Amino acid sequence: MDYLPIENYGLIGNMRTVALVGTNGSIDWFCYPYLDSPSVFGALLDHQKGGFFRIHPIDTDYKHKQFYWPDTNVLVTRFLTDEGVCELIDYMPVGPSEIGAGENRLVRSIHVVRGKMKLRMECAPAFDYARQSHQTTINEYGAGFHSSDLSLGLATGVPLEKRDGGVIADMELEAGETNNFVVKKIPSGEECDGCFSNEAADTGFKATVQFWRDWLKQSTYTGRWREVVHRSALTLKLLTFEPTGAIVAAPTCSLPESIKGERNWDYRYTWIRDASFTIYGFMRIGFNQEAENFMQWIEARCQELRPDGSLQVMYGIDGRHDLKEEHLDHLEGYRSSSPVRIGNGAYDQLQLDIYGELMDSVYLYNKYGDPISYDFWNNLRKLVNWIADNWDQADEGIWEVRGGRRHFVYSKLMSWVALDRALRLADKRSFPADRSKWLKVRDEIYEDIMEKGWNDEIEAFVQSYDNPTLDAANLLMPLVFFLSPKDQRMLKTLNAINRPPQKGGLVSDGLVFRYNVGQTEDGLPGKEGTFNICTFWMVEAMTRAGQVEEARLLFEQMLGYANHLGLYAEETSAKGEALGNFPQAFTHLALISAAYNLDKALKE
Repeated sequence: MDYLPIENYGLIGNMRTVALVGTNGSIDWFCYPYLDSPSVFGALLDHQKGGFFRIHPIDTDYKHKQFYWPDTNVLVTRFLTDEGVCELIDYMPVGPSEIGAGENRLVRSIHVVRGKMKLRMECAPAFDYARQSHQTTINEYGAGFHSSDLSLGLATGVPLEKRDGGVIADMELEAGETNNFVVKKIPSGEECDGCFSNEAADTGFKATVQFWRDWLKQSTYTGRWREVVHRSALTLKLLTFEPTGAIVAAPTCSLPESIKGERNWDYRYTWIRDASFTIYGFMRIGFNQEAENFMQWIEARCQELRPDGSLQVMYGIDGRHDLKEEHLDHLEGYRSSSPVRIGNGAYDQLQLDIYGELMDSVYLYNKYGDPISYDFWNNLRKLVNWIADNWDQADEGIWEVRGGRRHFVYSKLMSWVALDRALRLADKRSFPADRSKWLKVRDEIYEDIMEKGWNDEIEAFVQSYDNPTLDAANLLMPLVFFLSPKDQRMLKTLNAINRPPQKGGLVSDGLVFRYNVGQTEDGLPGKEGTFNICTFWMVEAMTRAGQVEEARLLFEQMLGYANHLGLYAEETSAKGEALGNFPQAFTHLALISAAYNLDKALKE
């Protein structure tokens, strides 16, 4: 079994962890018990060593379809042969604790709906990113897999055989027959404790479907793209770590930005940068509780400021600070893309833009959600004073370059946003503030960007003061109200970016690169695909500039690059393949924002 394309996976989860399920019926990524825990099934990063859990027809001549049960995160993989049709239903129970939701279970039900079919189940875990060995035991109720740190049980009524550290079972089912397989944690050294009956599986399925449908009813979005917006919302909910309210950037690590390249990162953490996009995306379509939960996570981080008043770029989903990066050299990486990285060394970079995104999120939440507290404001005041004193430093920027610090225009832009939103918030709430200082610095930044960030020769805002190349992050200028969307400088920047790369632009057949890697010293070799979030930024910038029909065409075209389930990775290759970690929260947040504003413009 070789590697599936990244886009051939669907996502299930329970706001504790997730699993990626391939169209071939294989779970090739599953970290347990949490989103950022070591992998148990990790064939996505090494198809020989990584571990997998596959249920599939023995007959290799079959067709497959994959779809979500309507308005839920319950995934159905359908296998079709001449002799029969079966459905593999994958989900993690959520809802009432009596259905096993509190036990962090993974449920797989195989059901033949027509004819008969011979099927095979193979479960071969590889604990701790395949670094830990384990023992396998079998009894009448299923199997137990015991490593030094974790024991998992596979409960089923199907007779099992040991094979290569895992278990295997062949079965033949006729129309109407079902077999269930349930993975859950068991006490260390103990055996699998009992079958998960068909009745219990049916109850868990119905309760989980009801949970997701009840949650989705909160949505207030009724526009043209309701289905794709709701799928994005459901995906974002899966990327939420419910105990703390944090949202991971993506549930995977080290999926490459170019095949056989080394731009492979761990995205299972929470970036401060995502704050304003998260708050805006959720609140725009009615999910205020999720916005509130994430704001509480942000507030907790603001209580942990460094002594000078600054923040880290990212944190663990539990709020931890140390995200030391390491290489897993024993894994070959997805399609030989190495190194495989866990942890993220960018956590201690200087990225000045995060303060603008954070302050924008707080401003929006105070405006559309609940008023923030005085204690929260006092911590915010410290970090605003820090950015007022440090905005003119060079930094690594939004793209986390590893080629040295520069004076990125986007970093200056978001420093301006930080001070602007702080002033607005202080005035709106009559909070005590260093108004004269903030106002003076805010205006200094504005003039600095206009003087040094604009290039008369290419007639556009550039990536950095010392590098006259384009950067798609500057598309956000009108979105954060720095410039009018119809300001001539903005229109010219939009036009410059909208040219093909061979003519100096960043757009290839409607897809947007974040920057030209050949003109940006980002410290890494190789190429990368177009950035999906940048394409949605382009849609929104064009919408606000009054280019509504052009924006609609671009948006519809971009929807065609989603996978069969409506999910997006970080990037799209020249061949239309998904690249980078999958699915990516940032992309789906930008989709929601673009869909909302484009639909509003079309109505007007």
